Amino acid sequence: MKHLKIATALFLVSTSWQTYAQKTASWVLKNPIAAERPKELLVFTRKQLSAKLGAIPSKSYVTFALPSKQPILAQYDDLNGDGLWDEVALLQSFNASESKTILARISDKPATIKAAVLAHVRHQRKNNDDSFADPLDEDTVLGTQAATDFSKQPLPPFLTEGPAWENDKVGFRIYFDTRNAKDIWGKTTPRMILSEVGLNPAESYHKQAEWGMDVLKVGKSLGAGSLALAIQDEQGKEQLVRLGGGNFKQVQYKKIANGPIRAIFKLTYHDWTIANNMTPIQVSEEISIWGGQYFYESKVVLKNAPKSAKLVTGIVNLHSQQSYQLASKTAKVLYTFDKQSENNDNLGMAVLVPTKSYLAFGQTPNQGADIQNTYTVTEKLVASKPNYFRFFAGWEKSEPFFQTKNGFETFLQQQAALYDQPIQVR
Repeated sequence: MKHLKIATALFLVSTSWQTYAQKTASWVLKNPIAAERPKELLVFTRKQLSAKLGAIPSKSYVTFALPSKQPILAQYDDLNGDGLWDEVALLQSFNASESKTILARISDKPATIKAAVLAHVRHQRKNNDDSFADPLDEDTVLGTQAATDFSKQPLPPFLTEGPAWENDKVGFRIYFDTRNAKDIWGKTTPRMILSEVGLNPAESYHKQAEWGMDVLKVGKSLGAGSLALAIQDEQGKEQLVRLGGGNFKQVQYKKIANGPIRAIFKLTYHDWTIANNMTPIQVSEEISIWGGQYFYESKVVLKNAPKSAKLVTGIVNLHSQQSYQLASKTAKVLYTFDKQSENNDNLGMAVLVPTKSYLAFGQTPNQGADIQNTYTVTEKLVASKPNYFRFFAGWEKSEPFFQTKNGFETFLQQQAALYDQPIQVR
């Protein structure tokens, strides 16, 4: 089937750098810290490139190379769907304190580079014959979509129950039904596998396979970074309202970018009713993942939220005994580490939020509430501005340094340091 090719194909991008004589611009990229930085995402907007290179014709590209003329893999993303690319994404690795120069010029076609796909997103509906159709660019599902009862039907209406995204290190999914919760795929292979998983009900993805497995039990929690809102009720008491449970009218999925470097998709929730006496809220969550990292990044925008409302996400704690915290100059991190995978082995999970939006870490009750078994992260809302967070997953079968709490904690400290001091572009 066509979608199987997406998961394993080699991506061809860009043509010989030497064939063009157009104006060349250069940038100096500086790693400001004394530590290696593998696979750093660099993004240039069309506006930034035009400022250096002049007007870019509608059907043209900007190609990149090192001073040695070695071309650099580039991904061109149309973010607003107008048929023109808006951003160019690159992945570059840096040695400790390294500076490197990259060159750019306008070209009538991309440079040709053979490279493995490092990021992938897909959403597929089931056909009447229990096969799955090709991946969709867009889809809409009612907020009342029921969760699949696997005792009555072997396959769900959507492959692995909803949209799934991955890179060469880790994968995630979201249930496209009233649960609206996020889950984790632990991976033991760098290849893209999520268009292959879940096709055959006889092959359970809850058991470890050659590629990995579904490693998380979500239950009534916020799982791996699901969304909720903290609001005050009529008595002034704060309560959590889940984005789910049938309290929104519908959700729209839209694929924005699909590799080879990064994958981006957007979920738009219409008319989230958090209380009978409040105006329905409109929510958009843009999720991105790129090669070489153990996290996805979420950008959340809310319209019509009450002034006192706060955004809440979190980590399931069904099999975790304790949460931990760490902080850097610009980030706050909440994390857990325990034998909490479905395989009964070690799994670390973490949420990183910008210090400027951080409000509190907390914990939900484990009974008597709609949202249970969750260590929570609360962010303040600023009107018309997005909220960001990163959700990390470190399964011990993916990397040896995830076998111990110390290894996972050291990894998170390094990630916070990288977040504090991004690559400097001059």
